[in-house]
Amino acid sequence: MSNWCSDTIWPAVDSQGGTGPENTGFELASGENQTEYVSSDWQGRVWGRTNCTFSGHGGGVACTTGDCGGIEACQGPGAPPATLAEFTLNGGQQQTFYDLSLVDGYNLPMAIVMMPNGHSSLESIDQSTSNPSCVASVGNLAAPNFNPYTNNQQFLGTTSHNALPFETDETASSISQWCPWDLQVTAPSKPGNGAYPYPDGNVDRPAFDPCYSACAKYNEEKYCCTGSFDDRGKCTANYYADAAKNVCPDAYSYAYDDQDSTFVQPAGAGFQIIFCPGGRSTTIIASKGTSAIEHGDDGSSGGQDDDSGSDNAAPRLLIDWTVPVQLLGGCFARWCVLLGKEGRWEGGGGIVGGLQEGLVVGREDGGDDYDVSC
Repeated sequence: MSNWCSDTIWPAVDSQGGTGPENTGFELASGENQTEYVSSDWQGRVWGRTNCTFSGHGGGVACTTGDCGGIEACQGPGAPPATLAEFTLNGGQQQTFYDLSLVDGYNLPMAIVMMPNGHSSLESIDQSTSNPSCVASVGNLAAPNFNPYTNNQQFLGTTSHNALPFETDETASSISQWCPWDLQVTAPSKPGNGAYPYPDGNVDRPAFDPCYSACAKYNEEKYCCTGSFDDRGKCTANYYADAAKNVCPDAYSYAYDDQDSTFVQPAGAGFQIIFCPGGRSTTIIASKGTSAIEHGDDGSSGGQDDDSGSDNAAPRLLIDWTVPVQLLGGCFARWCVLLGKEGRWEGGGGIVGGLQEGLVVGREDGGDDYDVSC
């Protein structure tokens, strides 16, 4: 984890599977780095907390954003809003799944840089297809003509020979006002020109303007894709998700945005998580296509490997699940386990990295078991 922000932050880690790091929360001054180790089957999330003051006993709220019970060493997920880096390091088929997520809102710019760790299948990957960045804070934004590769410089693991594609349409003005007015954590207290126009008109916003997602703020089914909206066909991008996707095109913006925002590659990599990377948000998916971010066992793009010629191929199951996203369950048809709200199921040595219509998941006996049928 690297802090490129101008201020101190407090990174935090929440483990949902495997063995997490020794330090689940710590102070990281501007310009500092800290390395943490997790098991090869780890699943979890990383985020940054801001403006923290911890007491000896915890309790209450210690951080402006990303707080986790008022303690420095987090013991669970943080409070929204927070920009997230999410990982499933070995989700089956010897593949890693990861994403930048704004589903819980946005607080800090963030980038993920893949580190091959000496694996040939990873070293062959074009890192302009594996290293997403989200910059939605005006203080961290570069000019639209941003070019980090002058004088043979590197940026986020890439060079001019494998340059990252960047968003060029947003301006300092648009970035400073991208968060929907009602979702700001600290909306301005003084009216512009003596009155509050809507959405905001001439009201100046603070430079640090964290943003709730509509789901995190209102907890309504239509925003969270739950209840009567727990179906891909019924739950579409809401006003927050649209705004978030405009400023961070490669980030995961709402519950059913996983197909266009999940990066896939062979397992074994390490990752550098950079807070406040600077520059501009990447447009990897829009520029190169969804298939470009899915790498097979040999590092090639284009989705999953074809194992049809192998007698030992792990079974794969593609599911359009219709159960509420908060549920966790075992599927004894193929020993699948719902990993989380992204719709990924693990089992039989395989993991679902995509979704397919026509398959139904139904509860069998009122317990945690589910029946899978076509």
